[in-house]
Amino acid sequence: MNSKVVRRVVDLANLPPLTAEQKAELAALAARPDSDIDTSDIPELGEEFWQKAVRNPLYRPTKTSTTVRIDSDVLLWLRSQGKGYQSRLNAILRREMIEALKAKKRA
Repeated sequence: MNSKVVRRVVDLANLPPLTAEQKAELAALAARPDSDIDTSDIPELGEEFWQKAVRNPLYRPTKTSTTVRIDSDVLLWLRSQGKGYQSRLNAILRREMIEALKAKKRA
């Protein structure tokens, strides 16, 4: 069996401009009222769904390079645990962020 695979690379930061036909199609879709959309094959997503929802396991947030001033002993402790100290630091900060967001939501 001889298969041919075509691969394309799309630069999302530099997309080609929309054609007049594509712009017209988007405008027509935007003008349609929600009541015209047939959702009979799509289940309603109630509160229970969102309570059990989890983030896509393939989701990766974007990374931003920055300069931070960290106490020397904290940095030494992070580095003493081996490779990946920046990832560990990020994980610690993310845990704190999530806890703060949960606390804010409860309040």
